[in-house]
Amino acid sequence: MSEIRENEVKSISGIPFLLFMLVLLAAGLYLFGQMLGGAESKGARVAWVIGGFVSFGVWITFLGGLYKVEPNQSAVLSLFGKYVGTVRTPGLRLNNPFYTKKKISLRVRNFESGKLKVNELEGSPIEIAAIVVWEVNDSAEAVFNVDDYESFVQIQSEAAIRAMATSYPYDQHGDEISLRSHPAEISERLRHEIQDRLAKAGINVIESRISHLAYSPEIAGAMLQRQQAGAIIAARKKIVEGAVGMVEDALESLKAKDIIELDDERKATMVSNLLVVLCSDKATQPVVNTGSLY
Repeated sequence: MSEIRENEVKSISGIPFLLFMLVLLAAGLYLFGQMLGGAESKGARVAWVIGGFVSFGVWITFLGGLYKVEPNQSAVLSLFGKYVGTVRTPGLRLNNPFYTKKKISLRVRNFESGKLKVNELEGSPIEIAAIVVWEVNDSAEAVFNVDDYESFVQIQSEAAIRAMATSYPYDQHGDEISLRSHPAEISERLRHEIQDRLAKAGINVIESRISHLAYSPEIAGAMLQRQQAGAIIAARKKIVEGAVGMVEDALESLKAKDIIELDDERKATMVSNLLVVLCSDKATQPVVNTGSLY
């Protein structure tokens, strides 16, 4: 399939020709008025009729060549099915009256996908939605390379979202990129994925970002418990690491200041007691030992 690229063509300002057409219209009405008023000779009446029809014919021909281009809009011109060029100059323009003119909006638009249910990299079902900000970059490609470029944007964007979601896990494990932990990287990857699919339609993707991300309802409860368990384990690990450091500092401080001499058994008992106090999630109750350890 041969791709058509945009080729900008010149157009003539339509304001002078609009004034000229008004003059032609007035001339045609005058000639028909003279005919109806009755000329003295038959030849004169025929001349009035021919003049009136010529004036109206020229007027109608020029009227078909006039068209309006709004700001941030283009007009794609074709002649009997062959692409001629694109006009981006705003205002009232004039070209060949036989050109077919299709208006294309060049304004920035956005598309928000619905909630798509897909399986992420690890196979867990998730719900994901995204917002895509886009604009038409090549009017000719948008008109001639695809059937309906707006529908093409919607379908291909959703396909790109599905493909991207299956390439990453929902949660982060180690240093890998995940959907939830790296929104900037995921948004950029999604933009490239969509741009690759829409380039043939003359679409430029300005921005894309995730607007909704969650586990599917059927596994949301189990995954929430999994996340909570992971958070508890991570917190406990931090607490234990801190407690071990504090116990080590306490033993070294006692030894350095020569406050008390502890043998291995007393050290073990002290370490056990300190770890219980420091790692417990509730307030500990002290037990006073009045006897000997031995």
